[in-house]
Amino acid sequence: MASSLAIHTIFPGQKSHVETLKLSVSDIPMLFCQYIQMGVLLTAPPFSFEDLVVSLQQSLSTTLSFFPPLAGRLITDPEGHVHIHCNDAGIDFLVLKSPTLSVNDVLCPGDVPDCVKEFFAFDNTLGYSGHSKPLAAVQVTELADGVFIGCSVNHAVTDGTSFWHFFNTFAEITRGASEISKTKTPDFCRQTVFNSQAVLKFPPGGPAVTFSGDEPLREGIFHFSKEAISKLKCICNKGCLLTNSDVNRNTEISSFQSLCAQLWRSVTRARKLEPTKTTTFRMVVNCRPRLDPKLSPYYFGNAIQSIPNVAPAGELLANDLSWGANLLHKNVVAHDNETVRRGVEDWERQPRLFPLGNADGASITMGSSPWFPMYNNDLGWGKPLAVRSGRANKFDGKISAFPGREEDGSVDLEVVLAPETMAGLENDTEIMQYVSR
Repeated sequence: MASSLAIHTIFPGQKSHVETLKLSVSDIPMLFCQYIQMGVLLTAPPFSFEDLVVSLQQSLSTTLSFFPPLAGRLITDPEGHVHIHCNDAGIDFLVLKSPTLSVNDVLCPGDVPDCVKEFFAFDNTLGYSGHSKPLAAVQVTELADGVFIGCSVNHAVTDGTSFWHFFNTFAEITRGASEISKTKTPDFCRQTVFNSQAVLKFPPGGPAVTFSGDEPLREGIFHFSKEAISKLKCICNKGCLLTNSDVNRNTEISSFQSLCAQLWRSVTRARKLEPTKTTTFRMVVNCRPRLDPKLSPYYFGNAIQSIPNVAPAGELLANDLSWGANLLHKNVVAHDNETVRRGVEDWERQPRLFPLGNADGASITMGSSPWFPMYNNDLGWGKPLAVRSGRANKFDGKISAFPGREEDGSVDLEVVLAPETMAGLENDTEIMQYVSR
């Protein structure tokens, strides 16, 4: 059992050079999402835990000087626009000890253990709460033979790209850097296509989450080696050629699209849906490189949109793997500059929240990315042993993609499903032949 030692407030080491940042059309829908909760498992440092805590506090203060929005609070102006007030109010820093837990307890085979959920702050906290609560928190938990560093950040303030930019910078400064490269400085520009005068009206007290969070769930990590994914990619591209598919001949179905297609098929089969039931595979994409002109890769905020891929369950399963992969591929390739801008215009005509959840029992939402630099978080004594997430924003059909620790093109999928669906997936030989757990 973990015992809380202290909760501190960490302030930026330097006064903020940013006053306010208006939330964009990509930020605002996340106000009802729960805080992002991601962290890294590390071996024990070669010095005392107390010294580690002091070091982390100092480096976090320095890091916040480069990321002043995270130390601010949300405010709503008289017109209804929500802004980040960069007022240097600080973030939470929690210190806990779990002397009965070991690294092996966290990495045990099978489902992700419940203890991982205790490594993060701000459980069940919606982004809108940032009007009164810190926009971020870091929790360091001492284990018997390791440490876990969990970071929770308001999703209306950052997407995954900005989250890992902050975490990587925090790790870099903890390793000893006093400055960060100017090429890695966060870009707080708000003169982008996502900037808008549209206003989303909120009920008194703010929005409510759109999924219950009470249903029984199982959560597992499925590891796919580089070789396994290469086989899937080969099958998908060869299948499209054999069927004279209209796949874009200038590009090939990617490794990740091939993996997603296999997951879509196998989860759909495990759910035992009626053939006519429409199933949806929703992919969240980074719009920074899709715009013309491109946004900076270090643009700070949300710059994401969702691509819904739909198909009748029977048709998805009756065709071979390449059919679903080609559908995903075409929709991702088509999500270009014009598509991003149309999405912004559509939201401005009808401002709305992002619909998290699986209301129809036939949806999958793919989040995070196997290209995020999660294992770049070496704090000075070695790369992380594993990446794990908290309980935030999880429901039946929520999948998160992480790079494999080998960083060689392997992928870990964090799969959250209803218990009976997870059991069906584990018995699905079509996908399990590619899994090493």
